[in-house]
Order: sequence, then C-alpha cells, then structure tokens
Amino acid sequence: MDLDELATEAARVLEACRKRALMVATAESCTGGLVAAALTEIAGSSDVVERGFVTYSNDAKTGMLGVPETLIASHGAVSEEVARAMAEGALAHAPAAALSVAITGIAGPGGGSAEKPVGLVYLASARRGAKTEVERHVFKGDRRAIRFASASRALEMLLERATGATG
Repeated sequence: MDLDELATEAARVLEACRKRALMVATAESCTGGLVAAALTEIAGSSDVVERGFVTYSNDAKTGMLGVPETLIASHGAVSEEVARAMAEGALAHAPAAALSVAITGIAGPGGGSAEKPVGLVYLASARRGAKTEVERHVFKGDRRAIRFASASRALEMLLERATGATG
C-alpha cells in the first residue's frame, strides 16, 4: 500500500463527509500523520479536514489532546483507554469537527513485548453525541505495512462513522 491507495480511500471519506456537512479531526501517534496526509492529498479537502494532531510522544498526547498522564501511566500509551481519550480529545480541541479518529500502536521493528507485540494498534473513532468506538488490531508486516494498514483502517472507520454504519 502507498499514499496513492490511501488517498483513494480518503476520497470516499471526503465525499461522505461533504454530503453530510461533517468536518474531521485526526489524532495520530504511530502513523505520524498518514491519515491527515491522505485526506489532504486531495485538493479541496479543507472543507472537511478541520485539523490533525500528530501526538507521537506521551507529552504531546497530554498537552495537545488532554489525555491524562495518569491514564497513560496506568494503561500505557498503546491501550484502548488512551486511544479513546485521544479521539475524544481531538473532538474537544477541534470545535468545528464532528468526527475524529485516533491511532496509537507499536509499528516496530522494536518496542514490542509479549503483552504488546509489534503490530498492536488501537484505533478509536468518535462522533459528537455518540459513543466512541475502539478497535484492537495486530497488523502483520514491517513498520511501513503496519503504519499503512493502521491508516487504512482509520479511514474506513471515518467512512463508517460518516455514513452511519456505526454510532
């Protein structure tokens, strides 16, 4: 997968959001902005993309998104709880956005453990007025494959939220 393939997925998200007058915010850790890059690869995306947060460090998650330090300390940055807090924090810090997606994971090649292996990724999607949805995945492949699989799933989650397929 490459950025062009992600941009094709992103185009579907943009179209769905435009039809419903929805704006989007992204909060990305292990993907380093790939979702925002895919969305903004397409001319005219500013009518849908409100903002993107690249919160690679724990300090960034806390400072930019309001993720509580205690949450990171008790569950780890790569957890369901932190992914949820990131998605909800993105909405809280992007007043025009109605949808958000967050990604936190271990892209490798190092950093994994038996409990949290390389490829473990938590994705969360939030929509104002609805329950935040969180998914756990263990993506296979090298760092690039894990990052692109994560970004691809995040775009699918945004599309599902925009079209009402979930919450």
